[in-house]
Amino acid sequence: MTTTTRVDYSALIQPTRVHGSLYTDPAIFADELERIWYGGWVFVGHASEVREPNDYVRKNIGPQDIIMTRDRAGEIHLLVNRCAHRGNLVCDAPSGNSSAFRCAYHGWTYRNTGELLGYPYNKGYGGKGNLDLKLGVVPRVESYHGFVFGSFNPEVVPLKEHLGAAAGELDRLARLSPEGTVSLDAGWLRHQTHANWKLLAENETDGYHPQFVHGSIFSVTGSTIGPLYSDNSTAVTRALGNGHSENDLRPEFRKFAEPMRWFGTTPDRVPEYVAAMRAKHGDAAEEILIEGAPHVMVFPNLFVAEIQVFNIQPISYNECVQFSTAVQLDGAPELNKRMLSQSIGSVGPAGMLLADDTEMYERNQRGVEQRLPEWLDIRRGVGRESTDPDGFRIGGATDETAMRAFWQHYKNLMEQ
Repeated sequence: MTTTTRVDYSALIQPTRVHGSLYTDPAIFADELERIWYGGWVFVGHASEVREPNDYVRKNIGPQDIIMTRDRAGEIHLLVNRCAHRGNLVCDAPSGNSSAFRCAYHGWTYRNTGELLGYPYNKGYGGKGNLDLKLGVVPRVESYHGFVFGSFNPEVVPLKEHLGAAAGELDRLARLSPEGTVSLDAGWLRHQTHANWKLLAENETDGYHPQFVHGSIFSVTGSTIGPLYSDNSTAVTRALGNGHSENDLRPEFRKFAEPMRWFGTTPDRVPEYVAAMRAKHGDAAEEILIEGAPHVMVFPNLFVAEIQVFNIQPISYNECVQFSTAVQLDGAPELNKRMLSQSIGSVGPAGMLLADDTEMYERNQRGVEQRLPEWLDIRRGVGRESTDPDGFRIGGATDETAMRAFWQHYKNLMEQ
């Protein structure tokens, strides 16, 4: 007989430091899967990836292999890719269009809603219709601005409650489209990383590292991004609740009051897009064009980095995959071409930005596996935090406000 000792997360997660074992202990990873990845909401994909009836695409919730489908009535389903007979995969293609899935092992066939359609040599089961088996179906599926989330927990809170203030950041992204909608159908790049998934989640709104990790890119390209992350920046790091966080760069962009500066360009270079936005929003268009897109991490795995979206998928305690794709704003073909080109240059196979970050993730993982010191420090800016008018904790552009909020939410979930 084996016994399981419950992990004392209060001892491992303290206000200004976290223990290294949180990144290296397989038992903690197994605990995370149950409490976070299967117990709460997880970003799975986008509705634009299954645009037509019977479209499907392979996705993941943690290590679980999921088929995201759109049935002929237009409803989106999340099916577990496992035959109810002998456990074989029923779908091996990355995407396609089909109203049914047929297991290659024994020929069992299922609708794209999960119901069992048929099984060969049915006399062995006493005839047709005698089996009530079906594919596993993720019990909760909801979407917001086309971002599809799933949960294996049938009693999970409504998605809007989980998103909280982060929903407003997705609103910001959608309003940059002249049609008020976005698509994520440009194709996803798969970046495999030998690091714990939390190192990625921490990094996404860490404003302390860009000047150092990405300094060479900023200098070569003449980018104006670097100064946004400095002690002289008026940008803030904001904890949005529920483990979500953002780097709010709007104070810096408002200071310059230049439309499209957030994208590193000027209105005369994207005249059709600017005209379409002004036609849609009128006087309000100027503020939208000045403030730009969000830089927000939605717990546990969705990261919107202005012009691209990332989806973090944990594989094991020391391995994960980060999927990335370019944001496409519906009704903005002129800007979309530039977004795609910039995304390829930053996070593509030969891109510079994500290569820098990935090197840091993997160095971090190798480092935390060393014995000493046991703790990782997250105290930066703790003495200068404040509360904004909406009641959210904010810190400077380079402070670890978001990191501390991530770990507090993580601890709350893991202690339930």
